[in-house]
Amino acid sequence: MSPKLPIYLDHAATTPCDPRVVEAMLPYFTEKFGNPGSRNHSFGWEAEAGVDAARVQAARLIGANEKEIVFTSGATESNNLAIKGAAYMYERAPAGSGRSRGHIITNAIEHKAVLDPCKRLQREGFEVTFLPPGADGVITAEAVRAALREDTILVSIMWANNEIGTISEIPQIGALCHEKGVILHSDGTQWVGKMPTNVARDNVDLLSWSGHKIYGPKGIGALYVRRHKPRVRLNALADGGGQERGFRPGTLNVTGIVGLGKACEIAAAEMDRDAERLLRLRRKLEHAITSRLEVTKVNGHAEKRLPHISNISFGFVEGESLMMAIKEIACSSGSACTSASLEPSYVLKTLGVGDELAHSSLRLSLGRWTTEAQVEYAIENIVAAVEKLRRLSPLYDMHKEGIDLSKVEWAHH
Repeated sequence: MSPKLPIYLDHAATTPCDPRVVEAMLPYFTEKFGNPGSRNHSFGWEAEAGVDAARVQAARLIGANEKEIVFTSGATESNNLAIKGAAYMYERAPAGSGRSRGHIITNAIEHKAVLDPCKRLQREGFEVTFLPPGADGVITAEAVRAALREDTILVSIMWANNEIGTISEIPQIGALCHEKGVILHSDGTQWVGKMPTNVARDNVDLLSWSGHKIYGPKGIGALYVRRHKPRVRLNALADGGGQERGFRPGTLNVTGIVGLGKACEIAAAEMDRDAERLLRLRRKLEHAITSRLEVTKVNGHAEKRLPHISNISFGFVEGESLMMAIKEIACSSGSACTSASLEPSYVLKTLGVGDELAHSSLRLSLGRWTTEAQVEYAIENIVAAVEKLRRLSPLYDMHKEGIDLSKVEWAHH
């Protein structure tokens, strides 16, 4: 039986809210609607109890203490608070002094929610090293070691990449940072809730994640801030009523926090089973596509990759045409629409994937309710679409004739 269409294979972008999460949130809209800051009546106490329970659920997911969890509006805010907050707290020289305010290390294929704050700090007088990953997308502890300096104050490396799913050496990088007295922040948006995490064991000082990537609601996220060995301090980016230990003032989003807490609890209980099932489905998808289509490439490290993300490039196919040909499959293309131009993915370009292949890439990300039938439908439709588009490609004809296209000199009119 064919699956219900369209099929959603874009779980790295966002996930549907788990019905159990919605059920946990509902009372906090209408019955338990108090402000957790209202300490003098039962409505406030009830709301505060919901927030406290969620803080425990979030902390347990990552092996932290509940006092180390700061609720935010999502991973983008968590990243900004972690990176700018740490930079301003640990800067080596005051702004306007003409001296470097401190050195920061990050990774050239981070999400824009890390790259852009780092670029802002660069404009404000901090020095930033953007580490190039290996061709497999992994950032190693050795690469970080080589970039560390006497004035390094912060390292920010994502745990797993959002486009290719490649996993970096975070525990080893964290051990190195602790050895050198440097703070480690990791953007765990794709990692947390999908893979086992223990911030103490993994040597992470600051960790960002988001509710809507783990079957929770949008508009809520969390930041782990280590309290011991070392105690990490941050400069707040906003001022107000002193909520969230002063790191993030403003009336708490109680419904979102309760939803995030429940999503964390479910993820902790089910991630091992989910990961095993998704890895099997992802391998089936990749093997079927690459064995049936030549000139295809699975991007990222062969093994050090999240179980649910697959990024595949297809030679001799134009990316937008491919997306149009498989419009019953919701996924991401290797091109990002920026203003009026279509730019190939900067992640794939940084890994050395040529413009043509980067343009014709699909990110297929599986989720909690992805079925075998949906994966089989995706395989058949992607293979048929690529074969059809290649039949229309003169370059593919030349390739089949054995012509090395890299050596062809094209005439310009």
